[in-house]
Amino acid sequence: MKLSTIKSNLDELGVTPSKSLGQNFLHDQNLAEWIVTQLDLQPHDHLVEIGPGLGALTEYAVPRCASMTLIEKDGRLAGFLRERFTGGTVEVLHQDALDFDERELMVKGSAKIVGNLPYYVSSQILFKFTAEPLPVTRLVFTLQKELAQRLSAQPGTKDYGGLTLIIQRRWQVKYLRNLPGTVFLPEPKVDSGVVLLTPRTQDELPDCDGELFNRLVKQGFSQRRKQLRKMLAEYAPDWSALAAALGIVETVRAEELSLRQWIDLTNLVRPLDSSKAQNVHGELFDVVDEQDRVVRVASRHEVHTQKLMHRAVHIFVFNKAGELFLQKRSRWKDAHPQKWDSSAAGHVNSGDEYDITAARELTEEIGVEAPVEFVGKINSCARTGQEFVHLYRAQHEGPFTLARSEIECGAFFPVPLLKRWIDARPGDFATGFLECFELFERS
Repeated sequence: MKLSTIKSNLDELGVTPSKSLGQNFLHDQNLAEWIVTQLDLQPHDHLVEIGPGLGALTEYAVPRCASMTLIEKDGRLAGFLRERFTGGTVEVLHQDALDFDERELMVKGSAKIVGNLPYYVSSQILFKFTAEPLPVTRLVFTLQKELAQRLSAQPGTKDYGGLTLIIQRRWQVKYLRNLPGTVFLPEPKVDSGVVLLTPRTQDELPDCDGELFNRLVKQGFSQRRKQLRKMLAEYAPDWSALAAALGIVETVRAEELSLRQWIDLTNLVRPLDSSKAQNVHGELFDVVDEQDRVVRVASRHEVHTQKLMHRAVHIFVFNKAGELFLQKRSRWKDAHPQKWDSSAAGHVNSGDEYDITAARELTEEIGVEAPVEFVGKINSCARTGQEFVHLYRAQHEGPFTLARSEIECGAFFPVPLLKRWIDARPGDFATGFLECFELFERS
């Protein structure tokens, strides 16, 4: 969009660029098109644009993707965008990007994000759209140059800090280029930087407890000139042994550890034991008949390989808002890895009862205790893995302590959104959960 066009559009709308809204309009058309090309848009992609303004980036993105969501805080600009980009492929939302329910992206299956972010909320927006469990595959942000440099910083540099590590643990960050203030109207007093974020592959770095990693990093950098042995004393009382295991000097400071070393430190403080999810074949289950009567005992391995009928429980945990907590199964699970599942679920071990197992699974899988209420029963079928399932419901607000060896992440979802997600992408879910959800809907 040319500078003259921007000025005339703003005049017609009666809009004076607002410093409080961080409004700086990109008027270099070549740069606008270049930024869009960094998204590597494909015909099936859904793109979310934050703060589209007058549509400088939008006009280049619309022909390259399947659909777009534009989030614009200024109502006058939102109205302009609706008139300019008519048709069913572009949705314009008049709202603050921080108020956008990012869980809506789950229905899309995957999304890419682009935005010229207001400097004063850049970090908040960045954390919001890079958080688990969002299915975001690529982000291209224009940020204040200082923040862009912090995101892409390396150990030992002045820009390297907690923000760097928290983002880089899950995302590859590439600093693409500087943008001088002269390409914006009005011209900001500082330069900007364009960064590209892409998800790391599963085997690129060791896994760890992400919540603990973030706590350690924030604590370690809270006083960055102090030595880590002092800053992390509550987490690592035997610092000498930990330092030796990491191969670092005991006087090391937070900024001197690489991302890999911070991950290794996290796993030394609290090991992530995947064997719990893998070494389960020795468990014993009651084999049952068509009336759910016990006929004999068999190992988990025998039950699953021979598709014998057995027992299980699922628990739906709701918060006060009526949202349902779902867990994403670990990549190490022997059935339905990385599929979304009930809040907690598990087999009934030999000799145990359904009710007792339900209470136990709440504690073991998500670390809470709450009364459970019986909802209904599902008979053994292929979709449950030949399990007779008792479904229960409970209420809890969290926070939850997830069994990281079995659960990758979790989140609350509004039931109406969940229905749309299931309709659009049933393959995202474990089939046993789908059976339970259908029972819940009927009850």
